[in-house]
Amino acid sequence: MARSPAPPQPTNAELEILHVLWRRGPCTVRDVHDELSARDVGYTTVLKLMQIMAEKGLVKRDESSRSHVYRAAIQERDTKRRMVADLADRVFEGSAMSLVLHALENQPATAEDLEEIRNLLDRRAKERT
Repeated sequence: MARSPAPPQPTNAELEILHVLWRRGPCTVRDVHDELSARDVGYTTVLKLMQIMAEKGLVKRDESSRSHVYRAAIQERDTKRRMVADLADRVFEGSAMSLVLHALENQPATAEDLEEIRNLLDRRAKERT
């Protein structure tokens, strides 16, 4: 059986909506708009974006009630992995090391972050031996 193609990469605005849906679960357009209201985005803009996202396969819409309820159709972890892989390929010529070094140079890491990175590196090293 053929696999369906991966959904397109979300735009920045679509990603903001997906963050709300991933964090809160299924929501109405009003719920998402209320969450994004600090960004000064209009209700109709959120509505239109979510309709477009449904057409793209990024969200699913439940039309069984008067207020349509939307939920993310793509997993957060899978989306982030695809976006990081795309960034590594396009910007860092496929170099994971370069991507990580630039990220750590530009974004402060907590002691907990660094410990988690060390643990991941140790696990990867053990997998290769």
